[in-house]
Amino acid sequence: MAESMKGLHRSHRCTEISTANIGETVTVMGWVQKSRNKGGIIFVDLRDRSGLLQLIFEEADCGGENFAKAEKLRSEFVIAAVGKVEARSGAVNENLATGAIEIRVKDLRILSEAQTPPFPIEVESKTKEEIRLKYRFLDLRRPDIQSKLMLRSKVATKVRSVLAEEGFLEIETPILIKSTPEGARDYLVPSRVHQGKFYALPQSPQLFKQLLMCSGYDRYFQIAKCFRDEDLRADRQPEFTQIDMEMSFVDVDDVIQVNEKLLAEVFKDAIGVDVPLPIPRMTWQEAMDRFGSDKPDTRFGMELKDVSRIVKDCGFGVFTGALENGGSVRGINAEGQGQMPRKKIDALVEFAKGFGAKGLAYLSINEDGTYKSSFAKFMTEEQLKALVDAMGGKPGDLLLFAADKNKVVWDVLGNLRLELARNLGLLKKDQFNFLWVTEFPLLEWSEEQNRFVAMHHPFTMPMDEDLDKIDTDPGAVRAKAYDIVLNGTELGGGSVRIFQADIQEKMFEVLGFTKEQAQERFGFLLDAFKYGVPPHAGLAYGFDRLMMLMTGADSIREVIAFPKVKDASDLMTNAPDVVDPVQLDELGIAVVETEEEAGEEIKES
Repeated sequence: MAESMKGLHRSHRCTEISTANIGETVTVMGWVQKSRNKGGIIFVDLRDRSGLLQLIFEEADCGGENFAKAEKLRSEFVIAAVGKVEARSGAVNENLATGAIEIRVKDLRILSEAQTPPFPIEVESKTKEEIRLKYRFLDLRRPDIQSKLMLRSKVATKVRSVLAEEGFLEIETPILIKSTPEGARDYLVPSRVHQGKFYALPQSPQLFKQLLMCSGYDRYFQIAKCFRDEDLRADRQPEFTQIDMEMSFVDVDDVIQVNEKLLAEVFKDAIGVDVPLPIPRMTWQEAMDRFGSDKPDTRFGMELKDVSRIVKDCGFGVFTGALENGGSVRGINAEGQGQMPRKKIDALVEFAKGFGAKGLAYLSINEDGTYKSSFAKFMTEEQLKALVDAMGGKPGDLLLFAADKNKVVWDVLGNLRLELARNLGLLKKDQFNFLWVTEFPLLEWSEEQNRFVAMHHPFTMPMDEDLDKIDTDPGAVRAKAYDIVLNGTELGGGSVRIFQADIQEKMFEVLGFTKEQAQERFGFLLDAFKYGVPPHAGLAYGFDRLMMLMTGADSIREVIAFPKVKDASDLMTNAPDVVDPVQLDELGIAVVETEEEAGEEIKES
């Protein structure tokens, strides 16, 4: 039967006790990790969020009643124990922070009994993730998950501290806002009071932080909840957290300077990693040309080489056809992989097809300098040698080529180099390579919408020297936009904002908005801009992604207390779920069965 604490107060967490406390009487509380009855003596491993501590029970010390209670202890019982700290009687456990001590218990309280859990509460659990997420309240007891969430708390505290030192104010922005559909899908919330109308959950605090700059708050930040109704993957969730900031009277360098200080101090304080400053910068164009990605992983080489000029007159139709259609031919050198079996090369070809490639051309350089290739017969010896030289090829290397429109070639080879790096074990989780990617295109063409869309958002400032191209060549306009990239993952992104009315009007025009549409969607911001707006810029980090990389986790689900799964559902609470019809009536909403669902029902019956 469970007991109360009866006036007991915990004196220490488990690992707050050390050899310095030997001889002291302490009170500890937590969960039973393991209990071992050796006959006349019982050893219990007690666990709390700080770690493990060994308790020892002998009838002569704790009395018959306490010893009888100790014999009942099972995994996950919650207990309070009072006892004296002693040097460990057995061998010291070097793997435990408390491995040199134990607590000889004289008083035991069983605060809560527990059923046998559906999986062991242990580090690096092999239990299927679906089961662990169904019982997330148990999964969260695992020491490796707890350490990640405690580090997350430490990072949040450090972020607040650094930004406060830099003059930032923490200000909360609304969660129920107006829907401004330009980008990912909004989550909508129906209004009971204004029936037929909806709030949206914010995809970011973007418009409100710009309004705060209009209101003179100068430097704002917020650790903000954001929501996007989009398909999920390892580094995405329908609700996520941003470290969001905005600054007035600044340009690109000012934002980068503050954030380099923030990153350096957070990484040093939280995980002891020195971030070399300044962080390297690379333009978007250079990143795409060298790595085929606007978030390049620079922990390894295998950079793309443009060999279009070298193969333009060769007899290989795949290469020349791509060039005639305005594309390019590029390759990567998988150094030392020249003897890769054909089966593995075929697997790489199939992988490349998943990113739009029609195929992959390859050339293996044998140790004797001869070639084995899928296209050698279409080229002269001189052309092949020039191609190998351009790729930096040497005996034992494998050269892989893609030929198509630039976008396809970048996508194929950018992902192929990452796949090769994964297969070759080149991605070290304890290596942290930061990079600023700058000068993004302001706009990108959407085939689906048959118009230009903003690559970041409609309030991004064009680069001064490209302003005159907005009417004549909008696709060539670069933005004052910047992303911070870590190990091939976009940690955060931002831009200098448009603050002049004429440029903002022109931006809306290029995006296909009429003045009426712009006013309808963003009127409150445009109205604010009529009353004096300072130059301003900002940046937002994906806090969950940051923690995933800092902890070496494979998914952001590991660093979020209660995450969703791929279909945006919560396995623990079964959300989303149906609601009481009365609630729908109050909102003026009816759930209507589709013809497809009705057909399925008839089929089943």
